[in-house]
Amino acid sequence: MHSFAVRIGRISYRIGSPWAAPIAALRRLYADYPAPEDGIATVTARIGPPRPWRRWIRPQVAIEGDHSLPDTVPMAYDHALLAIEMAMNMQVALGERRHLLIHASAVERNGKALIMPGDSGSGKSTLAALLGERGWRLLADEFVMIDMATGMAIPFPRAISLKNSAIAEVEGRIADPARFGPYLSNTPKGELRHLRPNAQAIARMDEPALPALILFPSYGYEAASDGVSRSELFMRLTEGSTNYVALGQPGFDRMLQLAETVPSARFAYPDSDSGIAIVEQFCAEAGL
Repeated sequence: MHSFAVRIGRISYRIGSPWAAPIAALRRLYADYPAPEDGIATVTARIGPPRPWRRWIRPQVAIEGDHSLPDTVPMAYDHALLAIEMAMNMQVALGERRHLLIHASAVERNGKALIMPGDSGSGKSTLAALLGERGWRLLADEFVMIDMATGMAIPFPRAISLKNSAIAEVEGRIADPARFGPYLSNTPKGELRHLRPNAQAIARMDEPALPALILFPSYGYEAASDGVSRSELFMRLTEGSTNYVALGQPGFDRMLQLAETVPSARFAYPDSDSGIAIVEQFCAEAGL
């Protein structure tokens, strides 16, 4: 079994596979990240063949680990790196109980966090990646972790998942090719390529930030914006959380505190430059 151990914020992973190449690709993608403290990983993620012969004959990749879903469909071996990333996500989504999880990207400036929830294709990952190169610090792409005791946003700066047209756009704005993972074509999510966050995001991944603004982006539309009521905000945040129900009353209380104290809005934008301009305008009004 080939393996790799890495710490990303408060999550320490042990990742394994019978294939060497996917682990080598993951090691390159997370090259600048620290190892688990004291060499102890607390979360295990794995990929492997669903049947022994699938390791060599028409190889397929099954997602495994401490937690798994029984109806997960195996993936093509060519998408093994994506499968590893999904396995890492699954362990957090199904097993995390120390933090309230919000499906969103997030960036930080001056100690304050901008949280951007949204469905796939909303542009939240692209905006977070570009803002992270423009004076903001990337906090998270897939999951925003809210500390149950303090309400602070805890950094979880995983590799950013860029899809379809966003790949070329971000490639054109980041000069270092070593920060990009391999191209993955014809995946269930379309064309895909991962981006390693910059050195600042990795070096400061133990510094939390205060949630100060929540924006819901929608890419591909004429520029527009609108407010979000507290009740709608609460509903949308709970819909995007994988552990809100499991946390019980403390999860409800923490989510309610977010909805009642953090201003929010939705906005549409036709392209990334317009989206960044709208975000900066909202942030200026909110004092970020």
